[in-house]
Amino acid sequence: MSAILSADDLNDFISPGVACIKPVETLPTASSTSSNPYEVTTEDKVAAEKLPPAQISLTDCLACSGCVTSAEAILVSLQSHAEVLNALDSTPSIAPESLAPGLASSATSHGRIFVASVSPQTRASIAAAYGVSEREAEYMVEQLLSGPYGIRNGGRHGSRFTWVVDTNVAREVCLVLGAEEVAESLTGLRGGAEAGMKEAVDIGPRKPILTSSCPGWICYAEKTHPHILPHLSRLKSPQALLGTLLKTSLSRRLGISPDRIWHVAVMPCFDKKLEASREELTDVYWKDKGKGKGVRDVDCVITTKELFMLADSRGIQFSQLPRTPLSSTDQIPFPDTILNKFLFPTHSGARRLRPRNNPEGGTSGGYLHHILQTFQARYPGSTIHMERGRNADVAEYTITRGDAVLLRTARYYGFRNIQNLVRKLKPPRKSRLPGGRLGGASRKPGNAAGQPSTAGGTTGSAPEYVYVEVMACPGGCTNGGGQIKIADAMELRGEHESSTETTQSGPAAQKQWLSLIDEAYFSSDSSGEEESEPHSPPPSVLNPSQTTTDGDPDIINGISISYINSIISHWSRTTNIPLENLVYTAYRKVESAVGKEDKASSTEKVVELAGKIGGGW
Repeated sequence: MSAILSADDLNDFISPGVACIKPVETLPTASSTSSNPYEVTTEDKVAAEKLPPAQISLTDCLACSGCVTSAEAILVSLQSHAEVLNALDSTPSIAPESLAPGLASSATSHGRIFVASVSPQTRASIAAAYGVSEREAEYMVEQLLSGPYGIRNGGRHGSRFTWVVDTNVAREVCLVLGAEEVAESLTGLRGGAEAGMKEAVDIGPRKPILTSSCPGWICYAEKTHPHILPHLSRLKSPQALLGTLLKTSLSRRLGISPDRIWHVAVMPCFDKKLEASREELTDVYWKDKGKGKGVRDVDCVITTKELFMLADSRGIQFSQLPRTPLSSTDQIPFPDTILNKFLFPTHSGARRLRPRNNPEGGTSGGYLHHILQTFQARYPGSTIHMERGRNADVAEYTITRGDAVLLRTARYYGFRNIQNLVRKLKPPRKSRLPGGRLGGASRKPGNAAGQPSTAGGTTGSAPEYVYVEVMACPGGCTNGGGQIKIADAMELRGEHESSTETTQSGPAAQKQWLSLIDEAYFSSDSSGEEESEPHSPPPSVLNPSQTTTDGDPDIINGISISYINSIISHWSRTTNIPLENLVYTAYRKVESAVGKEDKASSTEKVVELAGKIGGGW
């Protein structure tokens, strides 16, 4: 985020305000120059020139991340590596021996449980920076947050993060539920109704369903294209889902308040900070009868680069951290045995297979890839066809069997491509003339043979899509704004631009650097000994009734659908919370308040928001 953003000017909602940092060309015109080239003119003799308004394109906005509201800038500023240290130093962490059901609430009235979750994109970025494997990068992060050589040294209370969780485990749940959401939209069990946002979870999204795990894309849709909201997947992102799982499970199992569980997420982009600040992602939405206090499911989000700031603040040299797992004494079992095996398969001794990061699935979680694999398994003899779009970030996928098209999907990365998608989904506008036809978006005549119908008001030139994977960053999540760049990597290694390695100049160098991160991301399933047999995991781990994974629709890309469903059912049953409240969320149209209230009242509102550290926006 731009450091220039502040509460001094509130007129920065979507339209550029005075804090916008896009450079404006101010070269003198021919008429403003003197005919005498040797004449010296003082500044007070030059008439003030009123510059034309800056022309800001969406590409410019995304390049600087400047066009967020001031309220959002305040919320983002509350989430930093300094906030992590303040939380650790404010209260001691609850002793591990007290983390048993019913004991934590009486162990200390001031202690907290500190939990961290780390994204695979973050680990891949670290692996590329130091030239280590993704698994070694994971160990280094665990050692920093929980190990004896990490941030607990030098702290006021010696607090540490009791658990460091891989967000891939939540991604498994999102992938399985995402495929079910698409299947339900095709059968019409939950979709097709016209209703308000309060009923959005019950009716499901319209086709085409658009991914909702990218907060930059969600922020853009809510502010500028409310007609897109009925198409958004109702599933929480892996970050949000894991935050809900940790806070609900620990608070119910240990009998403590959710505000005594402090959760930080390490993510590849800054927009995840805004996601964590959403009111819909607080305990108000899952606690009994809405009696929550507005405690966030994710208290703080820091980016990959801020993880190094966290280490530097404690005087820790990240590169010198052990690249080995935590000792058995530092591995604290999760209070729920079943969830312990799910969240920490290596720590618990189980060799449960990680979902494979297939290059065909991209670097943003593989939502589309998993849905394609799921439906291909349901229709034996079907094939997947891919057609590349205008650039590498646009592609269309179809599942066919014979001449029949069973499923048509697409992938749109980057806001330039997203704009094209949004135009296709824009509803037609009614002519003001008597008897006039609907105008606006162009239409394609009919659907392909054998293709599912897309009833529900979808118009434009993309009515045949059933599902579209949408991500704000070109290239996917490994290219997030909070990731390590080339210059950062050279600084971490103590190198300079004169190094024989790739320098930081030019798009070709950036592309090469991103390929190194992608390589680390895709190699994650082969960097550990527990994945030595990726196609033949022990049957008892994935599904007690499963005897083989070959040709079975229950096993999709190493993920057992029945096992995931049993995990979320156990989660809902033990917490006594409806599953819909745990895994689904909602979206709303965000309207600008610019010009509708005076500056003083707006500033007071921002200050009030800034004080709600534990709540949403």
